[in-house]
Amino acid sequence: MAWWQFWRPEGNQEHEAAAGGSDEWNAFLEVRKAQMEWERAHLMFDEAVGQDQIDYAIYILEAAERKYQIHLKHAKNLGLDRSQIGPRY
Repeated sequence: MAWWQFWRPEGNQEHEAAAGGSDEWNAFLEVRKAQMEWERAHLMFDEAVGQDQIDYAIYILEAAERKYQIHLKHAKNLGLDRSQIGPRY
């Protein structure tokens, strides 16, 4: 059982209707998580000093960007649109 199922109050039908079910909810959460990782990778790149840190930051940034793209594609295949997922940079 996932952490949000403990956090969400049982019987909250408005929240369930807004989420659209468990597959959509999971996709939404994964997109948001990947988006936050991507944003952190950008910050890491901005703050990198020295060739080794820059190379590592680029590696992390590319991986985070690819992960974000994968989750966005999955959410799109489930029928979620931009308004349900949030802004895309």
